[in-house]
Amino acid sequence: MAENQNLFGRILGALRSNPNRPSTSLANPAEWMFSDNESKTGIAVTENTAMQLSAVFGAVRVISETMATLPWSVKQTADGIVQDAEGHPINKLIHHPNAMMTDFTFRETCQAHLCLHGNAFIAIKRDAAGNPIQLIPIHPDRVQVKVYKEEKFYQVDKKETFDDSEMIHIVGLGFDGIIGKSVIESARESIGLGLAADQFGGSFFGNGANVSAVLTHPGRLSDEAYKRLIRSWQQRNAGLDNAHKTAILEEGMKVEKMSISPQESQFISTRKFGVEDIARFFRLPLAYLGSMENSSTRANVEEQGIMFQRNTILPWVKRWESEINRKLFVGDSQYYIRFNMDGLLRGDIRSRYEAYTKGRQWGWISANDVRKLENMAPIDGGDAYLQPMNMIDVASPQNDASDAVE
Repeated sequence: MAENQNLFGRILGALRSNPNRPSTSLANPAEWMFSDNESKTGIAVTENTAMQLSAVFGAVRVISETMATLPWSVKQTADGIVQDAEGHPINKLIHHPNAMMTDFTFRETCQAHLCLHGNAFIAIKRDAAGNPIQLIPIHPDRVQVKVYKEEKFYQVDKKETFDDSEMIHIVGLGFDGIIGKSVIESARESIGLGLAADQFGGSFFGNGANVSAVLTHPGRLSDEAYKRLIRSWQQRNAGLDNAHKTAILEEGMKVEKMSISPQESQFISTRKFGVEDIARFFRLPLAYLGSMENSSTRANVEEQGIMFQRNTILPWVKRWESEINRKLFVGDSQYYIRFNMDGLLRGDIRSRYEAYTKGRQWGWISANDVRKLENMAPIDGGDAYLQPMNMIDVASPQNDASDAVE
């Protein structure tokens, strides 16, 4: 235990200095310096470069922020009745995971690790009695997963080792059940193509929306004259500020433009396809990446919202719940953590009130249930459940008697 306590001091120090990359030296360089992350476009695709692509940044952001905003709490099931367990120590822990992070930042950070790396690692700091008192996220680049005798171990910075009970490991899609697959690695070519399109667009407009031009001179230029000509041409004609200006040529020089339009180079279609491709990798409806071409109707947008809740967020919620419950409630099955996803389905006020009315009329929610959902204080007598007058049990004697008369 003392060994793990010392590790937490080093983890905190590393987080304060650089949470994204561990320190390294030329004498003992880290492996990430030599990773094969170059795409076929020639652009290196890493976590940091991938986040420069708007589609990737948008996908990671919407998923991470959504997971961070979902309410979560500790529940207790006793005799088939589910109750809130607000006084449970784990309920306080998940809302105050450590001294450096809010609950929102904690979950946002871990979910971003999952989106980009396919894994989230959270070290559990325990007190002398073995009770969890802090949860510390560790960047996936710093953790190596090892398996020995059907048990997982986690080596941090190649120095300290945690056993399975001391590390929450949320695993994304993988192929062995041990470690998740990095989305950045899987989508390297798509991300590289998107970054290349961005660079092409910047260069295209930075050169006055001309790909290139050829200057011809009837004679032969000296090296000095050649350099001066190039410098002068760039100063007068390159860049957006100089676009469409008249070029002045001397000494019988001619200019031949060798330009292609963005349409001819499929620049626009490439960028659109890139957004769709990233949406597929992160399983996101296009509307959540700002692409509204196929989302012109309100019904279509609402349907995409249901798809986002069911196909994008729900699998992540189940991963979080199952792993955290396995590590924080050892041998205590009556307590567990649950995310509340009702907020994702909140419609406008008219839709909500119509749903509440049906629930009240058919007796499965009370007035105070409704007021709680609307963040309102309970009222006296508001816990009563109503029942329609014309509803009777099909097995009741009255129902049998009426059937006999007929």
